Amino acid sequence: SAVREAPRRQPWTFSMGYRFQPSSRHFVGTVEQKQREFNNNQIQNTYHLFDFSISRQVLRRWNLNASLPFLVVNRNQLYVPRGEFRVVGLGDMTVGGRAWIFRPPTESGGNIGVGLNLKLPTGIYNATGKALDRDGNVIIASADQSIQAGDGGTGFSVDIQAYKPTIFDSMLYFTGSYLFNPRNTNGVSTFRTAPGEEVMSVADQYLYRGGISHAFPKVRGLTVTFGGRIEGVPVRDLL
Repeated sequence: SAVREAPRRQPWTFSMGYRFQPSSRHFVGTVEQKQREFNNNQIQNTYHLFDFSISRQVLRRWNLNASLPFLVVNRNQLYVPRGEFRVVGLGDMTVGGRAWIFRPPTESGGNIGVGLNLKLPTGIYNATGKALDRDGNVIIASADQSIQAGDGGTGFSVDIQAYKPTIFDSMLYFTGSYLFNPRNTNGVSTFRTAPGEEVMSVADQYLYRGGISHAFPKVRGLTVTFGGRIEGVPVRDLL
């Protein structure tokens, strides 16, 4: 009979992630405004996101974790206030913990984890830049909320992670999280005049990912994943 050796504990784990995202497609609801690309008046956001994380295994089923993002974002804003905006700085930090439902290692090789995290307003949420007003005068204006490093509010998130081995030594995975931001607005002007749009919102956020991953047996640490991702900001906060 074979005896499965219990995995060695790794009390501290440090990781860094990088994400590059160009954004230039415009929507009104679910309708894409394709004419803006043909008219060459679309707005371009370019994101470089570095995410630094550290976790501590306190018990076999329990982990503590912290994450701190760093952003470099550029935006060419063609409407008033018109200008080139650039935001560089730390984002909002999260600290919390996670517990596995089943005591690892499980017989099936899969597991489900649930987490609770506190989101702290460490990121700059009122970054500004030089821009032109309607009369062509140079002013200092708030950068658009889509490129602000933080939102100025304290919140909390709940998340779930799940994985299960499948055929060909691959792994099915799913992750999901929802960020509750109870604060309404953060007092930063948007320079828009429509009712309800004058001040930046501190909005809830959600993120869900799922797919399949495969580890290369002859290349230690190399894993390729294929899946889908959906994220967004709901119209109304749950709290």
